[in-house]
Amino acid sequence: MSKILIRGAKVLGGEPQDVLIDGEVIEAVGTALSAEGAEVVEADGKVLLPGLVDLHTHLREPGREDSETVLTGTRAAASGGFTAVFAMANTFPVADTAGVVEQVYRLGQEHGYCDVQPIGAVTVGLEGKKLAELGAMHESAAGVTVFSDDGKCVDDAVIMRRALEYVKAFGGVVAQHAQEPRLTEGAQMNEGVVSAELGLGGWPAVAEESIIARDVLLAEHVGSRVHICHLSTAGSVEIVRWAKSRGIDVTAEVTPHHLLLTDEMARTYNPVYKVNPPLRTERDVMALREALADGTIDIVATDHAPHPHEDKDCEWAAAAMGMVGLETALSVVQQTMVETGLLDWAGVADRMSVKPARIGRAAGHGRPVSAGEPANLTLVDTAYRGAVDPAGFASRSRNTPYEGRELPGRVTHTWLRGKATLVDGKLA
Repeated sequence: MSKILIRGAKVLGGEPQDVLIDGEVIEAVGTALSAEGAEVVEADGKVLLPGLVDLHTHLREPGREDSETVLTGTRAAASGGFTAVFAMANTFPVADTAGVVEQVYRLGQEHGYCDVQPIGAVTVGLEGKKLAELGAMHESAAGVTVFSDDGKCVDDAVIMRRALEYVKAFGGVVAQHAQEPRLTEGAQMNEGVVSAELGLGGWPAVAEESIIARDVLLAEHVGSRVHICHLSTAGSVEIVRWAKSRGIDVTAEVTPHHLLLTDEMARTYNPVYKVNPPLRTERDVMALREALADGTIDIVATDHAPHPHEDKDCEWAAAAMGMVGLETALSVVQQTMVETGLLDWAGVADRMSVKPARIGRAAGHGRPVSAGEPANLTLVDTAYRGAVDPAGFASRSRNTPYEGRELPGRVTHTWLRGKATLVDGKLA
C-alpha cells in the first residue's frame, strides 16, 4: 500500500500538522514532512480526527434488506467519518446465536468500508424471557462483548440481573433500552404540553428514568457494567450522575437528534420526527448537551434506524419509529456542541471515537493520532455549510429529520487502516 501524506491538517482542531500514513499505520506526525513517494492530500486546515466509532447502529441485515444492508450501512458510515460501527441485534432472525453474529461480522469484513462489530441479543428472540447464548456469541469469531435487546427493554429485573452476572465473567456490558413497557402503552410522543394539545398518546419521562434507576442499582449489586442507550431526559441525566458519584460502572449515550430537536417538531405531524425514545423538551435538550460536555453522558451514538419509504410515509400512529443518522451525526454535534462552545474538537474525538471504542472494546479504534497507531482517521471540512439532501445518502433509506436543513461541516476523507474509504466526499 502506498504512502499517504495528509498535509496541513488541524489534528484534533489544533495547529496545522502533517500526518504520514505508511500502509496500515501512522508513520509520523509533524511539520514539513517529506512527501517523497507519497500520495498527498491537501488538508488546508481541515480538522483531522481519529475514525469515529458508533456504538449504536441498525444495519437491518439479515431480514430487512429493504431498509439497509451491511454494505449500504457501512458505506453510509464511511461517508459520515466512521471506521467502526456496532450493529444492533434486532434483525430477522434476531442476532441471538453465534451463527447470526458471525454472519454479520463476516459481511462487514467482506465489504470493507468500516469494521462491523455485532451486538448480541440479551434474550432469545428479544422476547425478554430467556437469556440468549451470551457465552457462545462472545466465544464466536465475532467476539461479542456488548449485548442489547434494543428496540425492546429488558424489563424483567431477574433476567437483567442474570445478564449482568453472566457478562461480568468476560468483561462484557449490557446496553439497556430504558423503556418501562407498561408506562408507554399506546405512547406516540413525549408526554407534555405538546402531546396534550395534539391529542397524541404521551410517553412519560419516568418510563425511561425508572428503568435506569433500577439498572444502575442492579449493576452496583452485581458489580457489573451497564450502558444506557439513547438517554433522553433531564431526569435520566441526574440518575446517571448520581450513579457515577457512587462509583457504579455505568456509561450512557445520547443521540445527535436528541441534542438538537424537540417535541415541538411533532406539531407538523410528519412521521420523520417519530423516534424511540421520543424527542423531548427544550429543557431536556439543554440538560443533555451540558451532560455530554461535563462527561456525565459518555458518548454520542447515532441510533441509525433506517426504514423504507412506505414505513414512514403514512399517518403518525402507523409510522415506524426511527431516523437515519450516520451521515449527519458529526454535523449535528458540530452545531450543537462545538459551535456553542460546549466541546472542542478534542472533546468530540473523545465522545465519538475514544470512549465508544473503549466501551465496546473496539481494538485499533479510538486511538491517538500519533506515530505507530492504526491509520483509522477522518478528515472534516468544518467551514462547510450546506443543506442536507437525502438523495445523496449512501444509506438505502432516506428517513432523515434534517432534509433541507443547513448543517455545518462535511467529512471529506475517511481511512480504515490506511485504506481510503471516502475521498473528496465520494466513496472509494
